[in-house]
Amino acid sequence: MANTILQETTKLSNGVEMPVFGLGVWKSNNAQAAESVQVAIKNGYRLIDTAKQYGNEAGVGFGIQQALVDNHLNRKDLFVTTKIFNGDQGYLSTLHNFDEQLKRLRLTYVDLLLIHWPVDGKYLDTWTALEKLYHEGKVRAIGVSNFDEANLADLENLHRLMPQVNQMEFNPLVQEEHLFNKMNGLGVTMEAWSPLGGGEALNDPTIKAIAEKHGKTTAQTILRFDYQMGVITIPKSAHEERIIANAAIDDFALSEDEMAQIKGMNKEQHTIWHQDFAWHKGSEETGVKDTVSTWNDTDEYLKKKVRY
Repeated sequence: MANTILQETTKLSNGVEMPVFGLGVWKSNNAQAAESVQVAIKNGYRLIDTAKQYGNEAGVGFGIQQALVDNHLNRKDLFVTTKIFNGDQGYLSTLHNFDEQLKRLRLTYVDLLLIHWPVDGKYLDTWTALEKLYHEGKVRAIGVSNFDEANLADLENLHRLMPQVNQMEFNPLVQEEHLFNKMNGLGVTMEAWSPLGGGEALNDPTIKAIAEKHGKTTAQTILRFDYQMGVITIPKSAHEERIIANAAIDDFALSEDEMAQIKGMNKEQHTIWHQDFAWHKGSEETGVKDTVSTWNDTDEYLKKKVRY
């Protein structure tokens, strides 16, 4: 039976249909990203999420092109997301560097382009650049990542396009209840990074008990929770059996009581947040300075030929 989760889409505020479940490739080198993308697409995934900061756009680009050939698909069958690196933010810098991202991805457009973090003093100009790319047809939808209520209010005050998506850390330990409500009112769709919540959530006794009841893994139980919350999810894995298992959540449902139990785990416990970065107000001297991940296989995947 076909996996209905992988076939399901949600309509963004601009009318674009976006898959509700996909593959993330954070912390993967180019070889791992290329392989994961090919495996995922072969097994029915149609949403692929990457970012310049991950350093693996070249691998993702090769993986997409090889998978299109191997599975007799067209580019329009996939939904590809990437993000503007924090160090590239600003109007002209965003436009220039996005063209380079397209080249690494071997694409003429992306389906969704996000601002990776709201860099102080720059994210409004960056948003203006995203609007230009959207109107030029280089992206089908635009959005943000890690934007809180104040950041969204700044965009709202521009009286122009609102983001179609806000990609946030979302899982049983950080559920962004107030932000979620704000986004719903603005027509902004929630998408989850770190949708499994790491070891603390995966090993939680509440999750374990619910998983055992349904004959599912704790990961599948959490992903089902995210899905029933109406959140787009992009779990990362480099292993085919786990890529397949992550999406096998369409044959059970969590009850209202089980959903309430998992909602009760919320700690609003971000693993990383604005104050941890050098670009955030007041943390210029102590915060983390952003860098793009570098892998020794980047040049190989920029030049790698697709097998026909």
